[in-house]
Amino acid sequence: MPKPRKQQVSLDATPYYHCVSRCVRRAFLCGTDHLSGQCYEHRRGWLEDKLLSLPEIFAIDIAAYAIMSNHYHVVLFIDARRAKTWSDIEVIERWHHLFKGNLFSQKFIKGEKLDHAQRARLQIYIEEWRSRLSSISWFMRVLNEAIAREANIEDGCSGRFWEGRFKSQALLDEAALAACMAYVDLNPVRANISKTPEASEYTSIKRRCDAAKKSTNPNHKAQQVETLHPFVGNPRQNIPQGIQMKLTDYLELVDWTGRILRHDKRGAISKSTENILTRLGIDDSQWLEMTECFEECFRTFAGGEQSLRAACETLNYKRPPGLSRCKSAIG
Repeated sequence: MPKPRKQQVSLDATPYYHCVSRCVRRAFLCGTDHLSGQCYEHRRGWLEDKLLSLPEIFAIDIAAYAIMSNHYHVVLFIDARRAKTWSDIEVIERWHHLFKGNLFSQKFIKGEKLDHAQRARLQIYIEEWRSRLSSISWFMRVLNEAIAREANIEDGCSGRFWEGRFKSQALLDEAALAACMAYVDLNPVRANISKTPEASEYTSIKRRCDAAKKSTNPNHKAQQVETLHPFVGNPRQNIPQGIQMKLTDYLELVDWTGRILRHDKRGAISKSTENILTRLGIDDSQWLEMTECFEECFRTFAGGEQSLRAACETLNYKRPPGLSRCKSAIG
């Protein structure tokens, strides 16, 4: 039986999570239904627009995403510290962008007075909403419900559009994060939808490549895509919040990995790519296995043995799940 989501998420272990949601009906999320000839390609735009707009409301950033024909992948970064800095009125305003709230919150926003009991009750709601605005479960719920409603109206039907439970994997260390992001960004290439990562529509890698082409310094945080979690360079003192790798190194890494996966041969590995793999503590054969079959390599948790044991201790697991996979994939 699947474990409750709260037993799979620990911000003490990692703020990064890989989520996958799949359709349940034969009707496509996107692409063309070859039986009916109906094209659903425009739904990719629905999903991408909604996905990239939610970080303006939630304390959650998008590190990577890829929208496929009947499912999508997204790597999320939970910024719990940001949620704690919000004032009460900011939490209410953010929540009201998603839902109506309640009588107390509506009165509070309008500047109407609340008695002591009403204010105390509203405070309970505010803290609950603050928690939900940094929850991947609520993020995925809002995203999926919005797309399901639009798709059901277009299809002229009702009922489930998505599988009842989205899949999530905790990315416990830098190696797991980099491998998972490359796995997500290379999805269209592996599916023969696109020839190169920078030509892959509705993916984070294309947006990052487009911004890098126009930038004088693509590694500078201020010149990267505003709607995506930034790359902040190699680990150092007082490093800002973000992915601890240079964007240009990551793009080289994805390109090198993509070439090997497409042509089934190693090719030449640049010095910068070798340095990345050395820093992450994995060899190239392990890297290729992870980036080709990330979902099969790991289950609920993805990372090295020490990271897995630490996370499971925090979540009070009796035995670390998938320990042998983590040992074989990341030493």
